[in-house]
Amino acid sequence: MTQPTHRRAFLKSSALFAGASAVTSSSMAMSLEPPDEPADAAELRARLLECLGGDWPEPCELEPGVTREEQRKGYRLLWVDYAVEPGDRVPAILMIPDGVTPASPAAGVALWHQHAGKWHLGKTEPAGLAGDRMHHTGVALVRLGYVVLCPDALCFEQRGDPEGRLKGGDYERYEFLRQVVQGRSMAWKNILDMRRAVDYLSGRPEVDPGRLGCYGHSMGSTHTWLVGPWEPRLKCLVGNCCLPTYRAIHRHKLLHCFPNFIPGFHQYGDTPDIAGLIAPRALHLNFGEKDAGSPIGEVRRGMERIGQAYARAGAAGRFTWFIEPGAGHVLSGKMWRKARETFGKYLS
Repeated sequence: MTQPTHRRAFLKSSALFAGASAVTSSSMAMSLEPPDEPADAAELRARLLECLGGDWPEPCELEPGVTREEQRKGYRLLWVDYAVEPGDRVPAILMIPDGVTPASPAAGVALWHQHAGKWHLGKTEPAGLAGDRMHHTGVALVRLGYVVLCPDALCFEQRGDPEGRLKGGDYERYEFLRQVVQGRSMAWKNILDMRRAVDYLSGRPEVDPGRLGCYGHSMGSTHTWLVGPWEPRLKCLVGNCCLPTYRAIHRHKLLHCFPNFIPGFHQYGDTPDIAGLIAPRALHLNFGEKDAGSPIGEVRRGMERIGQAYARAGAAGRFTWFIEPGAGHVLSGKMWRKARETFGKYLS
């Protein structure tokens, strides 16, 4: 479970916080509202790409590798890696149910891990090898018969500073600022990496490439609605406990992880408008009523906005959401049941 205090403690020492402390009264008076009606989907997508950092590069060769294999009860674990850019390889854990073979493939789910200020944890938590049992969701999914890919996000677990000079949040802050200097955002890099994860997953012989989905909690939920507009192969997307609107960030002075911040986008829309670009593919979002990281009043307005985008796309029934009364920033049993039912409906 992401602990907001971890995130706040980290970001209070970050460049974001330093910049926020210098905000002038005139900038504070800026409108907190996105346009009443966002641009049509094609125009909004183009503007979003500009704000993220521009066109995606031509994909390099994946050059996939397997470094280790282990049999567990009912499934296998494969420690794999693949190239996302020249000189940049992503370590991941692939989970394959017993009985799933190239002759009998299964649906695949890419699983984006949480932040929680725990940079030593990435892929191993959802794979059930470390961390909070609440978030051993890869194990739960592989036992349901899905092939599951759990990659490390940039700056987490095996993707820390390769030179060892910067640790944890310092390295994450450095990578965020490095992307900004290059005219991009951390979200741009995260999306690029996730698209390559889908390349890898869809190319596995045990996976039916027509039945792909993704899931994430907290930062992983942010990653879900970030990658969705750019990855049409994902037929079903589920996010748990994270859709902070820029309006909420401004009003409540929320300190969130870096992928939530896309420079310049608020003049065109807000985070629900990004999620709305996933239409007409299936999207389900869970929230806790008491989750301070996603203030529930803003969440409710955001759900209406996403719903409108799906209605315009003729896919109103493919967007669903659930708010659990009294719950905080957790993956509850009810939330997980909603996620499981959504995957069952669209990936079976």
